[in-house]
Amino acid sequence: MKVLVIGGGAREHALCRSLSLDPDVTALHCAPGNAGIAEVAELHGVNALDGAAVADLAAGLRADLVVVGPEAPLVAGVADAVRERGIPVFGPSAEAAQLEGSKAFAKDVMAAAAVPTARSYVCTTPAEIDEALDAFGAPYVVKDDGLAAGKGVVVTEDVEAARAHALACDRVVIEEFLDGPEVSLFAITDGETVVPLQPAQDFKRAYDGDQGPNTGGMGAYSPLPWADPKLVDEVMATVLQPTVDELHRRGTPFSGLLYAGLAITSRGVRVIEFNARFGDPETQVVLARLQTPLGGLLLAAATGNLAALPPLRWRDDAAVTVVIASHNYPDTPRTGDPIEGLADVVAQDAPDAYVLHAGTRRDESGAVLSAGGRVLSVTATGADLTTARQRAYRAVDRISLDGSQHRTDIAAKVADQAAEATETQGA
Repeated sequence: MKVLVIGGGAREHALCRSLSLDPDVTALHCAPGNAGIAEVAELHGVNALDGAAVADLAAGLRADLVVVGPEAPLVAGVADAVRERGIPVFGPSAEAAQLEGSKAFAKDVMAAAAVPTARSYVCTTPAEIDEALDAFGAPYVVKDDGLAAGKGVVVTEDVEAARAHALACDRVVIEEFLDGPEVSLFAITDGETVVPLQPAQDFKRAYDGDQGPNTGGMGAYSPLPWADPKLVDEVMATVLQPTVDELHRRGTPFSGLLYAGLAITSRGVRVIEFNARFGDPETQVVLARLQTPLGGLLLAAATGNLAALPPLRWRDDAAVTVVIASHNYPDTPRTGDPIEGLADVVAQDAPDAYVLHAGTRRDESGAVLSAGGRVLSVTATGADLTTARQRAYRAVDRISLDGSQHRTDIAAKVADQAAEATETQGA
């Protein structure tokens, strides 16, 4: 099949990489793509937010499947425009994508489906904001109701910082703080059947030790050796299937990737947020472990045939991703800096470690330059998390980008705990 992927980040590079390894994918295209994606797909300079232009491109390519990666095109209705041309598309309609596009809408769906989540208030006035902040107390959790590229959430002990963020939003959701570790669980759905993927955990804070501002994600790992083996089944029964069923009942079926951000609290699993697409950087580690060919899986979801697929197959390997970000990220990043060492990773670390491009471009001479906040996702696999971490950071050390930053502790604590548990069992 011919596949067209929409987007240009590390998530889309991960998708394109996996699709390129699917023997049934005979041609791979991406719009707009980036310098790394260009190595596995033909790029097209189309505005990802322009539904008509994307649909025209898909029709011109005679694409058998269009995969919409980022949230903004989904909320803008790009998947709808492609579907109207009779082309199978992986990604929800604009109406269903409001599950991510509006946190208030997501709360309403969860209430109707009896999905466990944090208590919350939707606020539009200063008086409502003050009332909600007083009701919950510190730590304060304040979320911009609309899309914010993963950076619209403030969690703080400082009531003035919480109030300032809330006042800067047109509409804001203020909710109770959820304790416990966070988990990301993706599920593929065709609007009725739901197929969960393997859980992952990402690291949102910019600096080691979970310090600094929230970012779009600085790294991730999978699997989660500390998680309850029944976690996926529980989330399927209490979160994913009820949400898909409720949207179907409303006449807005959700077809595509449903992402549940979860808190494993002292009172049980609670939904922090929903996303309507693959998460970044969790996609990088989840797809690194997926053995089932990706193209057939996404096409089955796009055509309503998920129920006919056999169970997914997974590699036993662990996977770790480390994000290399530009100087000053997550504030206004510096761009245009040359990236060195990419060929060294290919020569010395492949196939156990590889680089997925996020914010990159090539200049007139063919050199790869930084072109965004999160620049690269260095991904590695190994028999366990310790090995995967070692391979990922070995590859990170080969890469040179002036002023860049990365966390040095991605999956460190859980890898150490898993190693200690293995030693204890051996003894």
